[in-house]
This record gives sequence, C-alpha cells and structure tokens, in this order.
Amino acid sequence: MGSSVTTAHLQRKPIEPEAVSPDAFAHFVVRTSNFEGMRRWYLTVLNARVVHDNGQICFLTYDDEHHRLALVNVPDLHAPDAESWGLAHVAYSFRTLRQLLSIYVRLRDQGILPVRPINHGPTVSLYYKDPDGTAVEFQVDAFSTKAEAAGFFQTDAFKENPIGVLFDPEELVRAYEAGVPEDELMRRPKGEAERPMSTRA
Repeated sequence: MGSSVTTAHLQRKPIEPEAVSPDAFAHFVVRTSNFEGMRRWYLTVLNARVVHDNGQICFLTYDDEHHRLALVNVPDLHAPDAESWGLAHVAYSFRTLRQLLSIYVRLRDQGILPVRPINHGPTVSLYYKDPDGTAVEFQVDAFSTKAEAAGFFQTDAFKENPIGVLFDPEELVRAYEAGVPEDELMRRPKGEAERPMSTRA
C-alpha cells in the first residue's frame, strides 16, 4: 500500500515596494524593411553571431547573453520624419583606446566610416549609422576610473561645452602608433563646441 507524500513549503515574507535598478542592459529590438542589409551590418560592426534567424526575426549576440539585438522583418516601413521624437542612438563601451582604434581600422577597411568622431570629454566616441539611419556609438572612457569620468560632468569645461569637439580618427591612429601618451590622446582638445547629433543624416 503506497503512502502519500506531501511537500511543505516555507511561506515567504510579503513582497514590498522596492526601488531596484536593472542589473544590466540586455538587448534592443529593431523593426526594419531592410532585413538582410541590417543583418549584415550588425554582424560586421558588432562582430556578432546569429543565435536564430527564420527570415522573420533574427537574434544576434556578441557575448554570453542569449541575444543582444533582434531584427524584425516588416515590409514597407518608412523612415521616421527628421523632426520625430524617439531614440537618438545606442552606445557600446570598450575597454581601451587601442580597441576603439582597432575597430575603426577594421570597419574603415570594409568601407564603414564613422559619421561623427567626437571627444565628449568623459569619452572618446565614434558614431556610425546603420543602414536604416540609426546612430550607433562606440566609446572608450577618457579617464582611468568611472568616478573621474563622472567628475568631468561637474567641470566648467563641460558646462561650457556639454557635447564635445570633433577629431580626425586617422590623425588619432597615427598619433597612437607614434607613441603619444594615451592620457594626452584622450584629453578633449580645444575647439568649437558641437551641436547635438540629429537622429537622421
């Protein structure tokens, strides 16, 4: 004769409202009518791989996250009006200036050039535009610690110019290879303040 087994559960304390920030940014999703072109571009630019692609939706990743980007194939979409509100750009951080410049050289050699190379002060950044016109920023912190980078936001230099100063990435590559110290290369140069970047070219 069998015996019935019951499992006792320990009661948990009630859920209370709590201000919790995300652990990490997981992914973003893009609707496009240029599915193959967008797929090729992001595979190249992010050095990504396909997790799943059925022709209707494509999941891409570049690390151990199951996906970092999804492309949804929707025919006959039209570009947003230049005066529309919404997402301006997405940004990716890299650990070193050498990595940023290596990515620049790799993409340059494949005909993909930044539309705006700019030293913001806290970061040195290269902005690209995907085939649908969305801006993608690649950046490296210009300071050795996050606290120092955050501190730049409180300086008079940032208050006077919160956008940054344009630079020539080819000149930066040459200076880096010539051995100019990195802290000097990453320091924001004197120059005319830039305006915020438009979402459309």
